[in-house]
Amino acid sequence: MSVRDTSIDPRLLQSAREEFMKNGFLKAELKTICDNAGVTTGAVYKRYKGKEELFGAVVKETADTLDSFIKLRTDIDFSSMTDEEVQRTWVMNEKYVLDMFGMLWKIREDFVLLLEGSAGTSYENYGHEFALRMTKAYMQYYREAEKRGLAASGISETEMHVLCTSFWTAVYEPFIHKMTWKQIKEHCKAICRFFDWAEAIGMKKQM
Repeated sequence: MSVRDTSIDPRLLQSAREEFMKNGFLKAELKTICDNAGVTTGAVYKRYKGKEELFGAVVKETADTLDSFIKLRTDIDFSSMTDEEVQRTWVMNEKYVLDMFGMLWKIREDFVLLLEGSAGTSYENYGHEFALRMTKAYMQYYREAEKRGLAASGISETEMHVLCTSFWTAVYEPFIHKMTWKQIKEHCKAICRFFDWAEAIGMKKQM
């Protein structure tokens, strides 16, 4: 019984990542990926059904990280939160936003690949779908604030989606444009000044 050569896997994934980042999924060449990894196409097909499944393997860890990020913001037990805590979720806290940028900075290459190089795969609308999922999370928080009489702007889900898309585009773009970490820290300050979520949802002032 032959033993699978596991040393191939990291070489193959790194070669695939580089090719996908350079050319995007549609223009990436499987032969180039194999040549640069020093493997045969047969070795690829023993591991993956094709180029798209290989792409999925490259971005899986990053996609899982982002899924966990969303899940933490959608699976909330509001019964354990005070009114003050609900209000604080709408305040743009620079440290919190910078921590979020830090999380994305660690996965920036694959994050950009999901946003810019995934056309032709199941991830091709990733940016839009991410904003849509975050809209649902934001609406949960908004409806809770509204139910408690803490917010009264009457924002619809469509309007919230427009606002979320605007916000997350401002988060995505620094990575797409290859900002340095120093530039991102300054950008973070600008975002916190620009997006006043508490004002947008008509949050009542704390007494």
